[in-house]
Amino acid sequence: MGSFDITGPAADVNMMGYANAEQVASGIHFRLKSRAFIVAEPSGKRVVFVNLDACMTSQIVTIKVLERLKARYGDLYNENNVAISGIHTHAGPGGYLQYVVYIVTSLGFVRQSFDVIVDGIEQSIVEAHNNLRPGKIFVNKGDLFDAGVNRSPSAYLNNPAEERSKYQYNVDKEMTLIKFVDDKLGPVGSFNWFATHGTSMSRTNSLISGDNKGAAARFMEDWAEQNSLPKQLAHANSDYLRSLHKTSGLPRRVSTIIPEPNEITDDLIQLASSYEASGGRRLAGSSITRRIRSTQQNKPKFVSAFCQSNCGDVSPNVLGTFCIDTNLPCDFNHSTCNGKNELCYGRGPGYPDEFESTRVIGNRQFLKAVYLFNSASEEIQGKIDYRHTYLDLSQLEVQLSTSAGGQQTVKTCPAAMGFAFAAGTTDGPGAFDFRQGDVKGNPFWRLVRNLLKTPGKEQVECHSPKPILLDTGEMKEPYDWAPAILPIQMIRIGQLVILCVPGEFTTMAGRRLRDAVKNVLTSGHDEFDNNIHVVLAGLTNSYSQYVTTFEEYQIQRYEGASTLYGPHTLSAYIQEFQKLATAMIANKEVPTNFQPPDLLNKQIGLLPGVVFDSTPPGVKFGDVSSDVPGNSTFNKGTTVNATFHSACPRNDLLTDGTFALVEKLDGNNNWVPVYDDDDWSLRFKWSRPARLSPRSFATLEWTVPEDAASGVYRLRHFGASKPMFGSIRHFTGTSRAFAVR
Repeated sequence: MGSFDITGPAADVNMMGYANAEQVASGIHFRLKSRAFIVAEPSGKRVVFVNLDACMTSQIVTIKVLERLKARYGDLYNENNVAISGIHTHAGPGGYLQYVVYIVTSLGFVRQSFDVIVDGIEQSIVEAHNNLRPGKIFVNKGDLFDAGVNRSPSAYLNNPAEERSKYQYNVDKEMTLIKFVDDKLGPVGSFNWFATHGTSMSRTNSLISGDNKGAAARFMEDWAEQNSLPKQLAHANSDYLRSLHKTSGLPRRVSTIIPEPNEITDDLIQLASSYEASGGRRLAGSSITRRIRSTQQNKPKFVSAFCQSNCGDVSPNVLGTFCIDTNLPCDFNHSTCNGKNELCYGRGPGYPDEFESTRVIGNRQFLKAVYLFNSASEEIQGKIDYRHTYLDLSQLEVQLSTSAGGQQTVKTCPAAMGFAFAAGTTDGPGAFDFRQGDVKGNPFWRLVRNLLKTPGKEQVECHSPKPILLDTGEMKEPYDWAPAILPIQMIRIGQLVILCVPGEFTTMAGRRLRDAVKNVLTSGHDEFDNNIHVVLAGLTNSYSQYVTTFEEYQIQRYEGASTLYGPHTLSAYIQEFQKLATAMIANKEVPTNFQPPDLLNKQIGLLPGVVFDSTPPGVKFGDVSSDVPGNSTFNKGTTVNATFHSACPRNDLLTDGTFALVEKLDGNNNWVPVYDDDDWSLRFKWSRPARLSPRSFATLEWTVPEDAASGVYRLRHFGASKPMFGSIRHFTGTSRAFAVR
């Protein structure tokens, strides 16, 4: 197991997911990570699976990670046995994909976003490689009922009634978890797959966040640390699990466990008042910010990943969709309010607090994962295998069975997006007069479209009934707007089979693909029996938007309009995955006739760099602008904040470090770090007084956890400033002290 920080630039960079140009990063809710596991047969095959706290993997990220692995390990890790998957958070910095349509709102390619992800993936794989030890893997699965609802139910209802009757719900409720147990150390990690969108955080959020899946991963890793994993098997009883439902039960991310002192006294309050804000001071480097995680580096860390599956039509906003002007439910077929899509929003369980919705949906996944982890008893046995190939989905021939029992040949199409794509979803509505379910388009937007690229008759017919808004597959200036060559991959670890797909499959699309592969693997072959676990890993190795069923495509909701390669896209995937499965059973290789382009050298980035940072006359970087009130005492659950004169976080991402600390005074008058910007309770917010101002502020907000120890605390900020001339300079500063009772 391995993990590494991939938190990108916390300022100025557009976030990936909602395609909202106004959603620009300005701080950190909690940090993003790359988590990896490697499973190897002694002297045999091995596989790598990486789960990213990112919206998706991009093709160029995968290409460059594989180049680095080749330089480091030769042919040991390659495109065949390495899978890189994204959790689909919509609260991470964008600009790291190579196709134009995915980086328009980020003003093109953002090298800093790209580099930190590639570096972090490599480091997480290196750590996992170095941690390889003898051990066992267990698999378990169970239903989680309250973490996802179908956001396009009218499209789902267009699937055949006979097919729908096989399933109790219109979204998949099953979570599949694998548990890794070191022969000597005990449990060292777990990965699970469950389908729900990373849209608990809305498009108005500007803090970097792993959303509900990133939160769940943190909760489980902290739970493991509190239970001294890896060390011994932790069994949580039902009373303990019930206590985790409460906010106070959420684990805290601390490097040092501090004993609870006696009741807060006047002496402690007086002691706190004797510590004034330190004022800003220069640091020799950024290494001091790395200390909070360093105390436990002498043992392997527990790694827990919450991976994405067929989430295409699954929303975490489980309370339903409502019109913001009337509070009435939205129109069922089009998700509009009086014909306007931009008024219809889904509501999460913490509504109107999106942070609380994120916590609740994350906590529900965490609780289910802990249960599956503790009750896992089925050992994974059998060999490791994998198959990988590239498809040209712009012109793939697909053989379909006809109702008369014959065969029909159809083709996929060059990529194009429909009018309903611009309507967005109830998780993040679009603008103007677009609406979901539009199979006609309108004359004004056709005129606008034609200024970019007018689709030809063949392309229009190929995508029917989708009215084409953006003919991205045929737009090549200044370079490709959309992918054509895409990877598919199948990984086998004993009786677990992972289907790696480069997009977002809807619920029924994912079911059809899993069933088709399972049928191939279990039909007349001794290697697999019906006890086979087939999971779908979405947003893996590349990205190409959505995949719906043929029937859902006819309705042209957002997901259908975003199914790039036409109505037969899913049939193409099923056909080609069946070939992978057949080759795996026959122990044959799968030839590949294509390679995706490497467009790194063609990338254009228009986001200006940091020119310089400054402070008012007589003020140093790290000085407090707005301090904690003097002689303050805070109760559990209340929020403490202080604002510092700061500099742009793009000057140094402080990877594996922190921009924010909460420090506690110990019995020897030493300040000990206890919470940092990877904590749920501490938020780092960055702002400028004006858009182009070289001055900026950092606000640290700490909501005192219910399980925080009473005592004397202070807030500390780290940063890095850029002078007009010369190199980056690191700095720090602290607030005045305060008491927590």
